[in-house]
Amino acid sequence: MTASAQQAHQPETKPMHTNRLTGETSPYLLQHAHNPVDWYPWGEEAFEEARRRDVPIFLSIGYSTCYWCHVMERESFESEATARVMNEHYICVKVDREERPDVDDIYMAATQALTGRGGWPMSVWLEPESLRPFYAGTYFPPEPRHGMPAFTDILLGISEAWKGERRQEIIEQSQSLADAVRHQLEEREAPVVVGENEIMEAVSALLRIYDPQWGGFGGAPKFPQPTYIDFLLAVRESADESTRQAIDQSVRGTLDKMMIGGIRDHVGGGFHRYSVDAEWTVPHFEKMLYDQGQLISVYAKAAAIYGDTEYERTAIQIADYVLSEMTDESGAFYSAQDAEVDGKEGLNYLWVESELRDALTEDEAKLALDVYSVSAGSNFQDPHHPDEPARNVLRFSERPEQTADRFGLTVDELHAKLDAINTKLKAVREDRKQPGLDDKVLTSWNAITIHGLASLGNVTGIKTYTDSATVAADAILTLMRDDKGTLLRTARAGEAKTPAFFEDYAWLTAALIELHYATGDTKWLDKASSLAEEAEGIFGDPDSGGFFDTRENQSDLFVRGQTVYDGAIPSATSVFLNALIDLSTLTGEQWFANRAARGLVATSGAIHRSPVGYVNSARALYRALALDIPLTQALQAAGAQQPAQSSDSAAAFQAVEVFADSERISLEPGDVETFSVRLKIADGFHLVAADPGPDAADMLEPLRVGVVGGTGIGAFVDYPAGESYRTEGIEGELLVYSGDVEFDIVLEAEDERTGRPIVIVTFQACSDTECLQPQTVELDVAIDVTN
Repeated sequence: MTASAQQAHQPETKPMHTNRLTGETSPYLLQHAHNPVDWYPWGEEAFEEARRRDVPIFLSIGYSTCYWCHVMERESFESEATARVMNEHYICVKVDREERPDVDDIYMAATQALTGRGGWPMSVWLEPESLRPFYAGTYFPPEPRHGMPAFTDILLGISEAWKGERRQEIIEQSQSLADAVRHQLEEREAPVVVGENEIMEAVSALLRIYDPQWGGFGGAPKFPQPTYIDFLLAVRESADESTRQAIDQSVRGTLDKMMIGGIRDHVGGGFHRYSVDAEWTVPHFEKMLYDQGQLISVYAKAAAIYGDTEYERTAIQIADYVLSEMTDESGAFYSAQDAEVDGKEGLNYLWVESELRDALTEDEAKLALDVYSVSAGSNFQDPHHPDEPARNVLRFSERPEQTADRFGLTVDELHAKLDAINTKLKAVREDRKQPGLDDKVLTSWNAITIHGLASLGNVTGIKTYTDSATVAADAILTLMRDDKGTLLRTARAGEAKTPAFFEDYAWLTAALIELHYATGDTKWLDKASSLAEEAEGIFGDPDSGGFFDTRENQSDLFVRGQTVYDGAIPSATSVFLNALIDLSTLTGEQWFANRAARGLVATSGAIHRSPVGYVNSARALYRALALDIPLTQALQAAGAQQPAQSSDSAAAFQAVEVFADSERISLEPGDVETFSVRLKIADGFHLVAADPGPDAADMLEPLRVGVVGGTGIGAFVDYPAGESYRTEGIEGELLVYSGDVEFDIVLEAEDERTGRPIVIVTFQACSDTECLQPQTVELDVAIDVTN
C-alpha cells in the first residue's frame, strides 16, 4: 500500500518541534507541522498576529508532490538557524495551493508580474494590513548559488528595509504590485465578434506547433495537454478532408507517442505529470489525479472515434490504477502520488537490467528487456544525484502491434505475456519504499475523474467504470456538503472544509452531465441543472456575463478574479460554458442557452486574442455555432465590435525573411534529401531560439520546422545554438537568433504518403520592447515522392 504523504514525512520519534499546522488536514501542511519554523495556516490568526507584531508575512505556497518544495524544506525550513531568522522577523504562513487555488492564483500573478516567471515553492512577502505582496520569488537556496541570493540574506534584507526608512517604499511597491494583479485578474476585455475565424486559427496554430516526430504540441518539457486533443476531436467532425487528415495525424501521433512513452507507467498504470524530454521518455514522476481523469476521457473518446483497441486498453489501465491506488473507502479519489522517494526522483519506478532478470523467468526477461527498451541502454541519470547508477524508465519503442509482429505473436498474446510480467514487476515495486500519497479529496479533481470514468463506461459498456463514477459522485455530493448545504472544496479523513470555488461547481456540473450520458438516469441531469443554477447565483457576474473564481466578500483576498486561461486543467469558465451548452441541448431550457451565449460574449475578447490559450472556450464557441445557441443576438446586445485587423503579421514578415535554396525535392520511399534555409532577421529584432534555455517564458514560441498538409514525409533539423540575450526587467537568460541564421532541413520519405506535405517554419520575432505574435511560413519547396 502507498503511504500517505504525512506518514512518509512524519518523524518516527517524538518531534522536537510542533507548530500550528498539526491541526490541518492537508498532507502538504502536515509535512511541515514539525519544522522549527513557527508556521501558521492561512487565516485571521496569522494576519492579526502579524499586525500586532508589526512584521511582514512570509507566505510559502506549494503542494505535496512538488520536488523543489521538498528541497527547500530540507535545506531551509528544517534548519534551526534559518527558522530562527524566519520566526524573529516574520509571521510565516503555509498554503497548500490545491486546497486554496484562489490564494495561489493571486500571488502567482504577483510573482510573475514582479519576476517574469513563476513556480513552486512560491515565496511571497506581504504587508500585513491588506495582505498585498511587495516581494516574491520561487525557490531560494540556503547559500548564494547560480546567481540566486541566499534565502537568509533575503529574509534579513527585507526585514531591515521594513524596520528602517524604506517601509514607505515597500508600502508603495505593494500597492503598485496589487494594482498590477488586479489589472490582470479583473480585467474585462471588450466583447468582439467571434466565429469560424477563431476556430480555424486555433486549429492552424495547434497543427503548426505539433511535433510530427514525437507527438505533442511544442517542445520539451512536454505535457499531455488533453484539452488540445479534445478541441481537435470536436472540430474534426465538420473539417474538410485535408484538415481532418492533419488533425488525425496530430491527435493520433500524440496519443501514440504518449501511450508508448515513459510518461506512462506501464507496470502500475496511470500517467506521470509531464516529460522532461521531447520523446516522452523521462517523466517528472508525480501522478496527479486531474491528469488521470482527463486522459481516461480523451483516450476513451479517441478509442471510439478511431476504433483503436490500444487507446481503449490505455484508458482502462489508467482507470484501474485510479481505482486500485487512488480511491478511499467512500469511493472518492485521492489527489496525487509523489515524485520522489528518499529525496530521489522516481526511485520507485526505475530499473536496472539485473533487477528485471532477478524478477522474471529467462523468457520473460528476454521479452521485457526488448519491449521496455532496456536492452537499448539506460535512459535515466538523476541530475540531482549524479553518483547514482544510470537506470531505465520503462517504455515501448513502437506500438504493441509492431512489437507483436516482431515476436510472431498476436497482440492479445503479447498483452497476456506483458500482464504476467507486469504483475511480477509490480510486486517487486511494492516491496520498495513507496512514494508519498496526498490523500486529501478535492471536489473538482474528483469531478474530473468521475467524468473520465463515466466516459469510459459509456464507450466500453463496462459497468465497473460507470458504477465507480456513480459511487464517487454520491460520495462527493454527500461528504462535500456542510450542515447548511454549502458545497465544500476539500476533505481528508472524513473532515470536509473550505467553501467550494467556481472550479468545483463547474467540473462537478460537467461530471454529473457525463454520468447522465453514461447511465441514462435523469437524476444526474436534474442534479447538474440545480448545481449550474446554484453556481450562477454565487459566481455569475451580472455586469460582464462572465464568472468569478471565488465567492463575494472574501476578506482574505484583495482581488476577485475571473480566470479564463486554460492550463493543465481547463478554466472553470470554459468547463462551465460547455456544461451549459450540454444542459441546453439535454433539457431544452432556453435559460441555459442564453447563459452560455452571455458567457461566450464575456470571453470573446480572450478567444479572439489567443484561441489556443483559451482553447476550451474556443471548443464551446465551436459547439455554440453548430447548435441553437443565440450567440449572434448576445454579441449584438453587448455591442460587440468587429475585431481590428492585427498588424503583427505584416510586422513579423518585415522583421524576418525566409529563403530556401531549393524549389523542388524529389524522393523515393526510404530516401533522404537535404536543403538549406536562411532566416534574415532585421536589425533590432531577434528570434526565440529552438532551444530558448531554461529561463524562457512559457508563452514564447521557439523556432520550429515541421510538415503539415499530409503524411509520409519526416523533417529533421539540427538547430543552431542560440546566443545569450538579457534585458532589464526579465530574470534569467533567453537564447535567441539575430542577423542571418542558416540551417539544414533533412527530409525523409516513408513508405506511404497522403495529402500534400508542406514544410513550414514557425518563429516568434521580438524586439527589446515587445514580442510579435508567432508566425508560420510555408516554404515554397515542392515535394515529389516517386514509387
